[in-house]
Amino acid sequence: MDELIAGALKMLSHPLVHRIFWTVVLGLITIAISRVATKALRHLLNSDNNQLPTTSILINIVRAVIWAVGACIILDSVWKQNANAIITALGVGGIAVSLGFQDTLSNLIGGLQMTFMGIIKPGDNIEVGSESGVVQDVSWRHTTIKDSLGQTIIVPNSVISTTALVHLLPPSRVTVPFAVPRYKNDANENLSMDELANELIGMARTAASAVSPIVDGPKVFFSEITELGIKGTIVMQVKDSSKTSLAADAVVRAIADRMA
Repeated sequence: MDELIAGALKMLSHPLVHRIFWTVVLGLITIAISRVATKALRHLLNSDNNQLPTTSILINIVRAVIWAVGACIILDSVWKQNANAIITALGVGGIAVSLGFQDTLSNLIGGLQMTFMGIIKPGDNIEVGSESGVVQDVSWRHTTIKDSLGQTIIVPNSVISTTALVHLLPPSRVTVPFAVPRYKNDANENLSMDELANELIGMARTAASAVSPIVDGPKVFFSEITELGIKGTIVMQVKDSSKTSLAADAVVRAIADRMA
């Protein structure tokens, strides 16, 4: 028994075991700092006074920096390796490697440019080339958007940074063109334009709110007077963007029932 204990103590006193032990300890500390920092960054990005978009590329950069610093500390203090020399060697080799990863680098630079310049952010409704949808996230390589059918579209950051980008109206915006006659009031008199607008607003609000809560509007904009009646557009914004088409359908049905 004494021999086993002596052998164990001798093994634990070996320099390699000490290095492995401190490598594990410093590695765990690095993991803990990385998790705390990324959690704090997420909280900061989600705050109301934040000017930067809540994209994963910023979080990934912070995580990579923390891991790089932790690795340098472990190499320098535990394994007695010159981290500066290793970084220099990697930098020289990185020039050759970068030639084979031009697309990856262009995507990374494009993602950083879009993030820090605030070109796009999660929630924006955009159109890039033939693709359109709501931005879900901007990573170090690509941007994820979701179209009106719920399909996920992956667009490389380099494509967005070099292609004409169109910021569309919010996906929750409901726009309903209409052409209605001059309604009569209870005294069989033509409604004034204000009265007609109020009646259309009331119908639109009742019909759309049954589908999804309304966060803005409805508003009525008249555009033309014809022999068949008055043309215009009803504009509103609902809370659930996935029910935009259903809300527009409900408003059209309500106007059609009133005209019948």
